[in-house]
Amino acid sequence: MRITSDATLWLEQGIDSLGENLQPLSSFVLPGGKESAARIHVARTVVRRAERTVAALAEAQNLNPEILKYLNRLSDLLFQMARVQNKDGKLDILWKPGGV
Repeated sequence: MRITSDATLWLEQGIDSLGENLQPLSSFVLPGGKESAARIHVARTVVRRAERTVAALAEAQNLNPEILKYLNRLSDLLFQMARVQNKDGKLDILWKPGGV
């Protein structure tokens, strides 16, 4: 399948839809909460790693620029999905600066 702007737009619409009931964040979210959310956070880290790998490859050869946009939006969609799994963010584990 060739990644197109339509595929990226579909992800963006999913992000917007999932985010409708989420409170804005004032801190970073740490992986955790419900097990399903934690597993989605792991999937998100895998997508971020793929994004970094593709970015490095794009420096060496000509690639479809939509691939990087797609991977970036996919990781954002997974982030929203994890927050929804955590009862719309109520079970999110927030990073506290200087905390242990």
